[in-house]
Amino acid sequence: MNKSTLALAVAVGVLAQQAGAAGFLEDSKASVSSRTMYYDADMREGPSTAANRQRETAEGLKFDYQSGFTQGTVGFGIDAQALVGIHLDGGRGHHPLGNSNSFFPSDGDSSADEWSRLGANVKARFSKTEAHLGGALAPNLPILVANDTRLLPQTFEGGTITSKEIDNVTFNLGQLEHASGRASSNATGLSVAGATQDSNKFLYGGADWKVTKDLTLQYYYANLEDFYKQNFLGLVHVYPIAENQSFKTDLRYFDSSSDGKNGDAGYQFNNNGGYAKEKGVVDNKTWNATFTYTLGGSAFLLGHQRVSDDGGFVFLNQGGLVNDNGNPEGAGGSSFYSFTDATVGSFIRAGENTTYGQYSYDFASLGVPGLKASIAYLNGQNIKSATGVGQDMSEHETDARVDYVIQTGPLKGFGTTLRHGTYRGNATGISDQDQTRLIFNYTYSFL
Repeated sequence: MNKSTLALAVAVGVLAQQAGAAGFLEDSKASVSSRTMYYDADMREGPSTAANRQRETAEGLKFDYQSGFTQGTVGFGIDAQALVGIHLDGGRGHHPLGNSNSFFPSDGDSSADEWSRLGANVKARFSKTEAHLGGALAPNLPILVANDTRLLPQTFEGGTITSKEIDNVTFNLGQLEHASGRASSNATGLSVAGATQDSNKFLYGGADWKVTKDLTLQYYYANLEDFYKQNFLGLVHVYPIAENQSFKTDLRYFDSSSDGKNGDAGYQFNNNGGYAKEKGVVDNKTWNATFTYTLGGSAFLLGHQRVSDDGGFVFLNQGGLVNDNGNPEGAGGSSFYSFTDATVGSFIRAGENTTYGQYSYDFASLGVPGLKASIAYLNGQNIKSATGVGQDMSEHETDARVDYVIQTGPLKGFGTTLRHGTYRGNATGISDQDQTRLIFNYTYSFL
């Protein structure tokens, strides 16, 4: 039994004695969420085989329970989560075997019929500080973004602390040990794309300082033991021009370097299929600047991202890990804190300069609340080839998205999302692709 599991068991025993305390039950929340998803990935090169044309439909169910806190100087509580994915359609011939980034776990020559997992956190609150310990953590921070773009969410095991003891400053600290992928029932160690070894220690710390109501400054540090160290600086400023009109500036800077065994066999980073000054070694600086002008229901976004020449951007991604049978664990597919984390591509290879833009519209301005649409375009140039020799490569992607959430009536909260991405390029490691996702979401809260 690892340290986190033991601590969780002890804490649950203590909570069982205090479950009747005022606040613990009265402030509890519980919900069941349903996500039905059709996923179509059409690789535009080669024959129409499972490796080149993935079409699958599945149903995801998620139960969430969040207790309140017991009374006293230190309040205690517990959060629990149960997840199950059910395969509906798209078996043999439509499921790419051996793909660490697949939509659904593999079972022989097709998708598994279903998969599931359970997770829980114990929590404590003192003054304006909260601590969470368990296996159902979902951080959303500049140095770690839990992925929730497919059927079921990615979760992490470890401990986190959030403190707001100082006015206008939020501190975040944590240590994570394992991750459960969006297409896996199992928890794995932590790793980076391309590595075959893992780590059981991801440390992070940082703060968000709301200097004024319009200006927020951020600093975070992260360390994945034996892989990389990363510093992040961020600035977000919103300038209110007039009623229903504003200009937003979002600046981000990452500085990543090697740690411990990084570069040794199994601890290498594949630089997102691009160039590395020293094979498998993390050495990267990435910055991006995004500007958004909002007028009524319209929002016009324009930005640019620059990845340094010595290596690609790095972030937690367990896609290279395999089980005892040599098959992918289903732990691949992670998010990172950049607008270029698009429907298909990532635009984070060594040397890459990406210019991107987006137009979005909220139809509430026309009397149709709940309906939103957007179209985005990303163009990446100067990608260094994997060998560092020869002509630089390029890639581009167009994404379209429509969301609608029913606002009233018995189906209030029922949401529909349609996303389509078209990716083209000559960069190593990713094929031209058309990808479509149709998603139906509904959450029923009964506490």
